[in-house]
Amino acid sequence: MKWIKKGVIFVPNSLNPYMVSHAAIPFAEIINNTVVRIYFSSRNKNGQSLPFYVDVNTNNFTEIINVNSEPLFELGELGTFDDNGIMPSCVVNKDDKKYLYYIGWNPQVTVSYRLSIGLAISDNQGKTFKKYSKGPICDRNINEPFFNTAPYIIIEGTKWRMWYISCTEWKIINNYPEPKYHIKYAESYNGVDWIKNGKICIDYDDFTEAIGRPCVIREDKIYQMWYSYRRITNYRSSKDNSYRIGYAESLDGINWERKDNLVGIETSDEGWDSEMMEYCHVIDINGKKHMFYNGNGFGKTGFGYAVLET
Repeated sequence: MKWIKKGVIFVPNSLNPYMVSHAAIPFAEIINNTVVRIYFSSRNKNGQSLPFYVDVNTNNFTEIINVNSEPLFELGELGTFDDNGIMPSCVVNKDDKKYLYYIGWNPQVTVSYRLSIGLAISDNQGKTFKKYSKGPICDRNINEPFFNTAPYIIIEGTKWRMWYISCTEWKIINNYPEPKYHIKYAESYNGVDWIKNGKICIDYDDFTEAIGRPCVIREDKIYQMWYSYRRITNYRSSKDNSYRIGYAESLDGINWERKDNLVGIETSDEGWDSEMMEYCHVIDINGKKHMFYNGNGFGKTGFGYAVLET
C-alpha cells in the first residue's frame, strides 16, 4: 500500500463555546453522491469532549458544506458513565436506523479516567440521535477490570461483530498513571447485548503498549484492520514513542496477523501530522480507499485525509 496525503480538512479553532479545540477520532459515512459526513469529537470551553459532524463535498473534501454547530447529543446526567465526555467511534446502518457507538468519559481519582461504550440511535437519517440508555452497553466487568472502549462494528448476516479496546493495567510512569490497552473481539445479535470471550486480536509486542481505535473492512474474503499504536513512555513528547498507524489481516476477523510494514503511511517531516498519526478510519469512496485520521496533539491539529494509490 501507498497512501498519498491530501492535507487537513477541518480544525475547530474556537468555532463556538461547544467546539473550542480538537477534532478527534474522525470517521466518515457516505450520505449521497455529493456529500460525505465526517463525525468527530471536539472539546468545549470546559475541556469536555462532545460529538459533532461536518459534511464535505465528495469531490473535494476540503470544501465544507455544513458544520453541525451544536452537539449531536448532550453529556450524561451527573454520575453516569458519559457525564464528562462523549466521543463518537463508529456508525452502523440497520433497518433505516443509525446506530452511533461512542466512548463515554468519567474522570477518576486514582487514575486519570474511566472509559465505557455507549450507544445513541437515530431514526431520521441522522438528523437527531437519542441515547439508547443512561448506562453503557459495554463496561468493565469481572474479566475486564479496567475499561473497554473505542468500538468498531460491522454487521454480517444476523451477526454484529465488534473490535474494541480493552485496558489490561495502569502503570505509574514518571509519577503519572498510564494505561496499557489492546484490541479484543465481541459478538452480538442485536447490537446491544454483547458476548465478550476475551479473544485478543492485536496484542502487545516489544514496542506496542497501547493500541488505538481499530477500523475493519472485508475485501476479497480478507479482513483488513487499521489501528494506531504507541509506547506508554514519553509518547506525548517523543515522536519515536508516539502514535503511528498499523495494519493487520485476517481470514476470519478473529485471528489476525500484524503487517505494520505494509501500512504505507508515516508521519510527515513537518506540519500538522509530523509528530504522530492516530485514530484512522478507512472507507471506499468513488472506488478509491480514503483514510481519515488525526495528527499532532491527539486531534488538536484537526483531522485530514489520504488516498490509497492504485
